[in-house]
Amino acid sequence: MSKLIKFEIVTPERKVMEEEISQVTVPTLAGEITVLPEHIPLVGVVVPGVIEGVDKEGNPLVVSVSGGFVHVLKYKIVILADTAERAEELDESRLQEARQRAEDLKKDTRHMDQERFANINASLAKELARGKAVKRWKKIKNLNK
Repeated sequence: MSKLIKFEIVTPERKVMEEEISQVTVPTLAGEITVLPEHIPLVGVVVPGVIEGVDKEGNPLVVSVSGGFVHVLKYKIVILADTAERAEELDESRLQEARQRAEDLKKDTRHMDQERFANINASLAKELARGKAVKRWKKIKNLNK
């Protein structure tokens, strides 16, 4: 039996995931990092993107994340995320509408203060990450058929 890592993703609203996994790839400020069992301990900043992993049965895990922090220990990884959603929970048509709304808001930057502009950019980054997670999930599911 191969070694496993306890993996948790927690947001202010809920625990999104608690699994035993064999590996996970996380988007960070320093780039994507892949964590395997017995990884050196680290703490990092998670950026908007897609978290991909493999559970103990070899099934893929795909999660959209909008940012947060990752804490890696020898046999445990915890991600404290601003928002996180499993790809299979996401509705692609609603994602396209939300992305379009964020892009429309971003176009009218002349009458916007820096805080509002930053919030719109964060919203757009979140929607792009969610869309990327759905596309990745669909690709994985089609490969497994």
